[in-house]
Amino acid sequence: MKLMIVYGSTEGQTRRISEFLRDESEIAGHVPTLFDAMVTPPAPDPSEFDAVLIAASLHGGKYQVTVKDFVQKYHGNLNQMNSCFLSVSLTAATDEPESWKELKQHTEDFLLETGWKPKFIEQIAGALLYTQYDYFKRFIMRMISRRSGGDTDTTQDHEYTDWDQVRGVIRKIEKLP
Repeated sequence: MKLMIVYGSTEGQTRRISEFLRDESEIAGHVPTLFDAMVTPPAPDPSEFDAVLIAASLHGGKYQVTVKDFVQKYHGNLNQMNSCFLSVSLTAATDEPESWKELKQHTEDFLLETGWKPKFIEQIAGALLYTQYDYFKRFIMRMISRRSGGDTDTTQDHEYTDWDQVRGVIRKIEKLP
């Protein structure tokens, strides 16, 4: 399968997830091509591929504008092929029903706004990268994490990504008709 992986990453975890997907799909015998939506030139028309994985991280209730632009431009093609959306967020690491309700609403809003109807959506936990944040962001993220019962040790990063779940995305897309 010729696989297109398009991603937008603000702090790097979504890029790591996308690179992992590329590597895992190669191991499975597929031919993946990785595109950073935040870099020019833009990714090509997805109709050149058998399937498309699009990954974006949620920050402040929004996904990367460049990912949104790509999806809006090609939603017609994406809707006619095997495509899936990987939503990366810290919320996906929690088990708070109200937070999950909000996460699902942000995802639905993104899909409605872009006109895209992916075959499946995968909510993937991201990472708290305290060591990469400036003082203000570290302070804010620590307060948010404390409120939700998460990690507050700002001397280290905290990764929540379930790599088996990410690996499973390849198996899911392989099973699509």
